[in-house]
Amino acid sequence: MDFGLTDEQRMIQDTAQRVGSKFGVDYWRDKDAAHAFPAEAWQAICDAGLCGVALPEAYGGSALGMTEVALVVEEIAASGAGSTIGQLFICNPCFGGVAILKHGTEAMRAELLPKLVSGQVKFCMALTEPDAGINTTSITTFARKDDDGWRLNGRKIWITAVPDSDKMLVIARTQRLEDVERKTLGISLFMIDVRRTGLTHFPIDKAGTHTLTSSNVYFDEVRVESGELIGTEHKAWVELWDVLNTERLITTAAAIGSARLALKLGVDYVKQRKVFGNTPVGAYQAIQHPFAEAYAMLSCARQMNLKAAWLCDSGLAYASEANIAKFIGARALAQATERAMHSMGGMGYARESHVERLWRDAYLTQVAPIPEEMILNFIAQQDLDLPRSY
Repeated sequence: MDFGLTDEQRMIQDTAQRVGSKFGVDYWRDKDAAHAFPAEAWQAICDAGLCGVALPEAYGGSALGMTEVALVVEEIAASGAGSTIGQLFICNPCFGGVAILKHGTEAMRAELLPKLVSGQVKFCMALTEPDAGINTTSITTFARKDDDGWRLNGRKIWITAVPDSDKMLVIARTQRLEDVERKTLGISLFMIDVRRTGLTHFPIDKAGTHTLTSSNVYFDEVRVESGELIGTEHKAWVELWDVLNTERLITTAAAIGSARLALKLGVDYVKQRKVFGNTPVGAYQAIQHPFAEAYAMLSCARQMNLKAAWLCDSGLAYASEANIAKFIGARALAQATERAMHSMGGMGYARESHVERLWRDAYLTQVAPIPEEMILNFIAQQDLDLPRSY
């Protein structure tokens, strides 16, 4: 069992750290305050070849895998971006890259994957609905057959990066729930233009992740062309999970990197902060132990996430490992950011500390893309063979 990185992986890790360091905590704080998309950082990531590490060389990628993607995301998060960088990699190499590479047509791959790698085209995914939430089989957005294409009607919520995207992966029903034998049937995937007649979107005011807009999206008789179908009509449920499982790997990598950053900011502060004499507050166990616990948790999450990524790259089942890593990683991030803020006292609440941004962004990792409760349900049923409770 080899836990070491290859020379190529270390080189990619170093490249990610170098690119990430060009856009440090001040850059991300300013973008967050302005509610502005980090266009310069994303283009630099693409220019360095980091967006396409898991895509084939034929489309401009590096022909590597999710292990390398996880290493890249973690390093950029730790260099200053925090967990929000994970959403950029989820939207593009995941929602765009994985969906098109695995289930798109060759024409779609040839047209869109090189543009994804270069940063010329950006992606988002419209899955979640107000009345369905995590229960994806209950979605009601419907694509009605119309000549050689479809007409799309419905509503989505909490859709990330819509205003800054060019393409949207839409998950819709093409058969009504009441007309199928199993609730996982009748679901199809489409890759459509964001700027299209009948598609409107409106931002949601939220607590964190301000560099990427979250939106309500409405479809009113939106035309979908026949060539925009991804995968198998009516039977895309399994194909969708190719996208969603890799989403967990990236989410966890970003959480681990953000936890590393929070710990660094907190530890640097408590090593020099002195009160009631000349002893740094970092010498006290009440300060040390929560930091040490968060570090232990993120270390475990990192190893499990890299195992999940290796299983993914090896064509083996990895859902349990990915979910376990996400569960531990989210908790490690929550503890690291909260304790960093708390150990800084009032300064932790100030924007100049940078920790308050990480703290605001961290909560999202506990509830998305899958909440802790659903992860525990999955472990109970899949790994412990306990009966389904819902």
